[in-house]
Amino acid sequence: MTYEIQSIFTDANHTNYLAERIILLASPFLHESAGCILMLLKWLKPRTFLQGRHPWVVSAGLAVALSTLGNAPFWWALSQLPEINSLRAYAGLIGIWAALTLLMWVFVNVVIWPWWRKPAGVVLLVMSMTASYFMAMYGVVIDPTMVSNAMQTNATEVRDLLSLTWLLTMVIGVGVPGLWWWRLEPMAGVGWQRWTHQLGAVMLGSVLTTALLLLVFQDLASLMRNHTNLRYLVNPLNTIYAIGRLATSKQAQRQQPLQTIGDDASARLPDAKAAPVLVLVVGETARAANFGIAGYTRDTTPQMQALQNEGNLYYFSQVQSCGTNTEISLPCLFSHQDRKANANRTVNYESLLDVLYKAGWAVLWLDNQSGCKGVCDRVAHVDTSRLKHPYLCTAGECWDEIMLDGLPERLALLTPERRARGTVLVMHQMGSHGPAYYKRSPPDHKKFLPECTSNALSSCDAQALMNAYDNSIAYTDHFLGQVVAWLKSQPQPTALWYVSDHGESLGENGIYLHGMPYKMAPKDQTHVPMALWLSPTMRQRWALDDACLRTQQGKPWSHDNWFHTMLGSADVKTGLYQPEMDITHACRH
Repeated sequence: MTYEIQSIFTDANHTNYLAERIILLASPFLHESAGCILMLLKWLKPRTFLQGRHPWVVSAGLAVALSTLGNAPFWWALSQLPEINSLRAYAGLIGIWAALTLLMWVFVNVVIWPWWRKPAGVVLLVMSMTASYFMAMYGVVIDPTMVSNAMQTNATEVRDLLSLTWLLTMVIGVGVPGLWWWRLEPMAGVGWQRWTHQLGAVMLGSVLTTALLLLVFQDLASLMRNHTNLRYLVNPLNTIYAIGRLATSKQAQRQQPLQTIGDDASARLPDAKAAPVLVLVVGETARAANFGIAGYTRDTTPQMQALQNEGNLYYFSQVQSCGTNTEISLPCLFSHQDRKANANRTVNYESLLDVLYKAGWAVLWLDNQSGCKGVCDRVAHVDTSRLKHPYLCTAGECWDEIMLDGLPERLALLTPERRARGTVLVMHQMGSHGPAYYKRSPPDHKKFLPECTSNALSSCDAQALMNAYDNSIAYTDHFLGQVVAWLKSQPQPTALWYVSDHGESLGENGIYLHGMPYKMAPKDQTHVPMALWLSPTMRQRWALDDACLRTQQGKPWSHDNWFHTMLGSADVKTGLYQPEMDITHACRH
């Protein structure tokens, strides 16, 4: 047997015979394999790869632009972490970049199809670069509340945010790759090939992304666990997630009918000649750290300190805001629910102003900003920000004193029967709204110079930036002094409550403006000023214990106390009222 086998390989005839048999037996397999290889090559179109026109190459180019330029703040934040200090860490960064690029490649192939390829790609570039610009320039992050705040921004605020730096960012990050994306036409497949190219990219990208994530999982999980803010920096995925979450919550709220509150509200009936006037001034972007009356080294609040010296003003030094932007804080401030309940709210409720109106008070909202966010929808309200005035209004916006101009005439338009019971006047300030702080104070109120006159705050000298902001606080102090002067001229009992909606960051730890998620927001964005001024007749009406109220000034309060404190200040009786939440209740007899 051994001899026979050996002879097969030594005998030429046998060898030729064996080769022929092998070829004959293998030829069907080789034929099918060659056909599959040819079909695969035809599908992949290797020539278009070399030309850079294959759909995979084109979509990969957009993915690289999104993962690099569109995520510059993310990479900068990663590079500054103390953990990035070894070759393994740098290798991990490369792995994270590759995984993010592959993830973007999958994302691009999922959402961009030939029918809307060009505009969809440009939209993604604009979305990524816009978010990256604001994150890099101001240290903000993009979450649902920030998106909601952006959607509420008016033309004046948008103008303040634009700059040459923003324009250059758009040219480099959107113009250059966008022009390439728009002009390059990928080699289009026929019929089913369009679908298979993108589905193939999604499948291949998903497999490779998963594999890379598994390789870097240990380091990545540690980074994300120790630095949770990093997940807010991934563009455009986080922005799209924020938009989707906001749209879902808004839709849920729209589907719910407005829920009434305080239907049992009633107010104490005063003498018609002694109907009280209660003014509520809602500040904007004022942080407690820059108030001279709170211990700031600069004299930014001389008017408030003078009123305090007279014995009629009380400053509350430990007050926390309900949110870090107006879109959240303003409705929460006038809500009967606390901060946590408002953060997860899916039901629309009436506000404090509705309850005061039901109790019989005349209510007027004056707005010198971007609106009342639904708080004043069912009471009289006036937008003063677009009025014309030779001094108080310039360049399409007005300083806060415009709310005092023609005030008696506006109050006279309210229902006389209600005014005979009492009047609640709310003034919503422009205050210290950034980033153009230098625009928030008139030329003759520039106490601290030189000022930063750029909205690219990170490029400003730190002292000049602080000067511009402090001037806005000093002007708020002047405005409050003017309001008190008007209240002093009224014959009725009068009072003024002032509180800011949220604070502001001025470059501390590289963060500017406001709007950070509450759980990671710095103290400067949540620690806000609050003050109360009373006329002697209002003090008598309240039967106020001055020494008692002085002891309340240093206690920890928050926006959660505002609703109940205002009900107490207006002598409104309702089942909603919680005396223990009223700042003044323990001191009134």
